[in-house]
Amino acid sequence: MHCAIIYDFDGTLAKGDCAQHGLMPDLGIDNIPNFWQEVKEETRKHDADEISMYLWKLLEKAKARNELDKLSSRNLIQYGSQIPLFNGVSEWFSLINRYAADNGIGLSHYIVSSGLEEMIRGTSIAKYLKKIFACRYMYDESGVPLWPAISINYTTKTQFIFRINKGIENCWDNTSINRFIEPSKRAIPFHNMIYIGDGDTDIPAMKMVKTQGGHSIAVFDVESWEKEATQNKVQKLIAEERTDYVVPADYRDHSQLTISVKGILQMIKRKYY
Repeated sequence: MHCAIIYDFDGTLAKGDCAQHGLMPDLGIDNIPNFWQEVKEETRKHDADEISMYLWKLLEKAKARNELDKLSSRNLIQYGSQIPLFNGVSEWFSLINRYAADNGIGLSHYIVSSGLEEMIRGTSIAKYLKKIFACRYMYDESGVPLWPAISINYTTKTQFIFRINKGIENCWDNTSINRFIEPSKRAIPFHNMIYIGDGDTDIPAMKMVKTQGGHSIAVFDVESWEKEATQNKVQKLIAEERTDYVVPADYRDHSQLTISVKGILQMIKRKYY
């Protein structure tokens, strides 16, 4: 029996967006809401994908300052070390892995995110992740970023969940992803998946995993709970059956999230094994 927990990153394991922690300020982006408004305007202007335009906009900001090195793989990893994680995240993987092992359950962890892969690799939790599917630049021989190599938006996240399902741990293999594999022979059956995300940007992934027999959990930042927007988002996720559970983004032992995940793992074991 082998299960997978698939996480979004920004707003799910970490506060805010990857790039706002160190990278954006160093590129002269002091007004982050204005930056995102510029991205949205360019997206509409060119009838483009918002995440691709965001990656391009970061590249343009770096070029304008003659600081493309800020987007080098090495520097992005360094910026990643500055990302603040939610309570308990640093200990979460050891905790839940130990619980799974004690109960005879194999467990792997994946990231499927619109954040920057190298920044996620720079966090303390990267060593626990079997694979990080996230946005990434293509670099020349000198390590200078040229263009987005991988751009993952809200709906393309589902492609990478299928890759996990079929055991395809790369982004380039378009043959295997389309090859028919009997559900019983797939690496991680959908009913053995738990998807954890933080809201609107995760709806296609949460809904697909849930529809395919898996389990989805929506988390929210407890510090924003008093905001009407947060409460409305939670209410909508439940009303529209996007998720199975909604809990605070608290990964400490005995938290609602931890108890919920333990319960889901036991339910999978009871129902399918």
